[in-house]
Amino acid sequence: MQTMTTAAAAERRLVLAPTGDARPVEKAAAEGIADGFPPETYLWINFWRPDGGVRIWYAWTAGGTELGNRIDQLALGAGLDATDWLHIADRHCEHSERGRIRIQAHPLRPVLADVQAGERGPEDRREALRRFMRKASEVTGQTPRTLTPRWLGFGPALVNRKD
Repeated sequence: MQTMTTAAAAERRLVLAPTGDARPVEKAAAEGIADGFPPETYLWINFWRPDGGVRIWYAWTAGGTELGNRIDQLALGAGLDATDWLHIADRHCEHSERGRIRIQAHPLRPVLADVQAGERGPEDRREALRRFMRKASEVTGQTPRTLTPRWLGFGPALVNRKD
């Protein structure tokens, strides 16, 4: 039988002490989820909280950060916008769930092919986004900079940008 020193026991208690902060567990879960997907995949992971809220984690598998950033550079250079991002993302998104965790996996090679081919969102979806932006403007009293927001991003440089 192994014995534990008092200092080791105290340290163990600190490690196991509840904090009310789910982020370390969510981070570990997101990393574990990402390990189950193939290379060059962008993951959007929603952790639904008991209070009805959601925390979103983004993850990229091997090669995904570089490819995602390259896709974004090409898309922005070609003038693609949020409507195009929604359309392309929907075309390739694989949905799955693990309890209260919802996962959207985007294999990036097909996304790259769409961007290179100049795939664009349909006009009815573009107009629906404009209607949404106009309504949001009315509700909030804020004037949007544009009725067609920019490309949302598949790489960390754009996805994690704070603006």
